[in-house]
Amino acid sequence: MNNNNYVVIMAGGIGSRFWPSSRKKKPKQFLDVLGLGKTLLQLTFDRFVNICPPENIFIVTNLEYKHLVKEQLPLLDDQQILTEPSRNDTAPCITYAAMKIRKLNSNANFIVAPSDHIILKEAQFEERIKEGLDFVSKNKALLTLGIQPNNPNTGYGYIHFDKDSPAPIYKVHQFTEKPDLENAKKFIASGEFLWNAGIFVWNVNTLLDAIKEYATEVYTILDQGEESWCTANEQSFLNEYYPSTPSISIDYAIMEKAKNIYTLPADIGWSDLGTWGSLHEQFEKDANNNAISSPNPELIQTINTSNCMLRATKDKLVVIKDLENYIVIDEDNILLIYPKDKEQEIKQVSKELAARFGEDYL
Repeated sequence: MNNNNYVVIMAGGIGSRFWPSSRKKKPKQFLDVLGLGKTLLQLTFDRFVNICPPENIFIVTNLEYKHLVKEQLPLLDDQQILTEPSRNDTAPCITYAAMKIRKLNSNANFIVAPSDHIILKEAQFEERIKEGLDFVSKNKALLTLGIQPNNPNTGYGYIHFDKDSPAPIYKVHQFTEKPDLENAKKFIASGEFLWNAGIFVWNVNTLLDAIKEYATEVYTILDQGEESWCTANEQSFLNEYYPSTPSISIDYAIMEKAKNIYTLPADIGWSDLGTWGSLHEQFEKDANNNAISSPNPELIQTINTSNCMLRATKDKLVVIKDLENYIVIDEDNILLIYPKDKEQEIKQVSKELAARFGEDYL
């Protein structure tokens, strides 16, 4: 196992499209949404232990979730839990992690991955990641895994790659923001586009050179912490300076601007579990295509009901009749009943209701 390889797992998001199960006090990465006995964060951590030493795996999270990380991954020491004092999107948190890793190993290669995605083809994922690590260790390249699209999804960013460049790792023409349906269909038909899964592989120096060039303000602010990384002063430096970094995604900061972007197409059984609809796709269905997530699924009884995502976390008998294409989620102090084809509204609805009834509902 290569000690030059590291992993950064991003676990600071709120997962508001998964409301009301994913809440501000305990977002979806800390939940066992698949009913496997492990949270999404734990599954993600386990996925990387064959790729790099466990002590080389870092979790970036918000300061308020540090206790959840320690509770779910008790083998981690405090230096492996990187806590942001504010939510400033992915460019600052990845830069922070990169600078800390560089302090530990000046020639490190590292992977960045979200904590709340699922990978069904674990062996293929490990193979692609190791292939990517080898590539970035030999080339000054910023690499992203690309997922072969199977439908014109408008919820993902797309990667336009040069299919004439040497396989299996392709030069990227450009990153494209989430398209409308018409353009998504054109992307699929062309055969030159992949979904952006938000899984990156790079050498620490290649990444920080790009941050310095294209996200100069982020780099300049955090580079002042060079003497603080891996010391008792690290958190106090972050508390003072991190909130002043620009709130910007790594895609917008460098991946849409740098010239040395490459992609590795990967058939890994990937889902970002971004919505209840995507969770519905992962569960076994009954004869009417209903997916049931519950400690006691037999307590959820359906009559003339089809194509629904149904979840209850309590020992409650639930009877549902004459529903089609709905999301029904019974979670703590909230019951959500919402059309599945309008689930993109849930994030905004949760904010509006929290503003009206209080943060306990967010």
